[in-house]
Order: sequence, then structure tokens, then C-alpha cells
Amino acid sequence: MGYFAHESAFVDDGCVIGENTKIWHFSHIMSNCKIGTNCNIGQNVVISPEVVLGNNVKVQNNVSLYTGVICEDDVFLGPSCVFTNVINPRSAVVRKSEYRQSILRKGVSVGANATIVCGYEIGEYAFIGAGAVITKPVKAFALMIGNPARHKGWMSKMGHKLHFDETGHAKCPESGEMYFLENEIVTCLSDK
Repeated sequence: MGYFAHESAFVDDGCVIGENTKIWHFSHIMSNCKIGTNCNIGQNVVISPEVVLGNNVKVQNNVSLYTGVICEDDVFLGPSCVFTNVINPRSAVVRKSEYRQSILRKGVSVGANATIVCGYEIGEYAFIGAGAVITKPVKAFALMIGNPARHKGWMSKMGHKLHFDETGHAKCPESGEMYFLENEIVTCLSDK
């Protein structure tokens, strides 16, 4: 076993968990989950069956990840954020065959207490503000805040708000990487 699980954590059968991943107090990893290497699963986290987490995913305390959630590498999930997997839940109606996927692409950050309504893709390096409620797809590098969440700008890979000049170019103040905005699509020029 190349991962660490606190003695109060439960890891059900059929899970695949990568090396150097840490699972902390009172967390429950349910059956058939796939969790990559170097992940950190905080205290009191529930990861439902068949959830997929890439490498270096950080899940802070009190997060609920339900079946249908897929997080690519380097995703950050802030404290107490929540994911849904049924669009119209009713206690008396069984809708397990209607679970919808939520896909978080590489490098996404989700702030504390945000809610991700199921069925949407969040583009790479998007930044979901604390308390935001996502009710539609999110573009790569987009900054989303509010309830319902609205697009309020663009973020760099390092998590800095980008300020585009009249030619559509912006520079990350931390990394120096250059970005280009055209037709509401941001491209990191160093990725080309």
C-alpha cells in the first residue's frame, strides 16, 4: 500500500489509490474510486463510488464528491464545496440511472462552499470563487463568482487575474507566461 489512510478513514473495496496520497480523519472513500498519486484528501470527505481524481488533487475538509465527478490533474477543491449528480432529486424517486457527470479539467480551483451543479464541464485552470454556484459550462481560465456564478474575468495558471491589453495579450505577474484572448477564448502562449 503506497498511500496513507488515517486509522479513522474508511477505504472500501475496489479502489485504486496512487502512491503518496494521503487520506485524513473520518473520510470515506467508497467502492471503485480511482485516485491518483500525490493527492491529499482532507478531514470528513466523502468520495462516492466510481469518482475519478487525477494526480496531485487537493480535496479540503468537508467536501462531498458524488458519483459522476471526474477531476483531472492538479485540481483544488476548497473546504465544504459540494457536487451534485442528479438535476431534479426527489427522495421518493430513484434516479441512479440519471446521474450526470461533472468534469473538472486540469488545474481547476474551486473555492470554499461553492456548489457545482451536475452535468457540466469546467475548463482547464478555471477559477470558481468561494460560495459560487455553477449552473452552466465554464470556459478554460475563466473566473466565475456569485450565485448563480457569472463570468468576471480570466485567471492565469498561477491563479492571478489577467489584464488584457488592446491587442488581446496579458502577462501573469508571477510566472511571466503570456496569454492571448480572442473570441472569448484564452490561450496560454507558452503551451503552443
